[in-house]
Amino acid sequence: MPSDPLGSSLLTLARNAIGKRFGVAECAVAAHPSLQDLGATFVTLTQDGQLRGCIGSLEAHRTLADDVAENAVAAAFRDPRFPLLTSDELDRTRVEVSLLEPAQPFVFADEDDALARLRPGRDGLILTHGLRRATFLPQVWETLPNARQFLAQLKLKAGLPADFWDKKITLSRYGVQKWKET
Repeated sequence: MPSDPLGSSLLTLARNAIGKRFGVAECAVAAHPSLQDLGATFVTLTQDGQLRGCIGSLEAHRTLADDVAENAVAAAFRDPRFPLLTSDELDRTRVEVSLLEPAQPFVFADEDDALARLRPGRDGLILTHGLRRATFLPQVWETLPNARQFLAQLKLKAGLPADFWDKKITLSRYGVQKWKET
């Protein structure tokens, strides 16, 4: 567990929320004043370093404690990319919580300008085109360190062709604080 009290509380809340579905006894969560503030989080589950689920909120609309608990359950049991997490998997599943900063509009002239202004490793990115929307957390830069690949994969995630570009695409960027179980 991290030494940061907020991170420790968020990770415990996330694991408790998942474990509750399997009847696992809850661990005590250290009180932290920020837990009652509005907050937007993503909960990422991994097994042996591989993604096992990731669900989150792009905008704060409930308390931080409720948001992380709901997103943990969603990552474990409602991520459409993966089967439901089983009780046998729980012990080998690692939890990561990302607390999102509010997204800011990302102003750019065209795709090349956007690519040149992206900050690898720092920027979480939200791409919107019409009714299509997708996001990548800043951690995705670890597996897609090239800005062009990062944006191409984000377009695919939004259901668009990797080489698609339209002047109606909007981008927003955000940073995160993150904590991960070891």
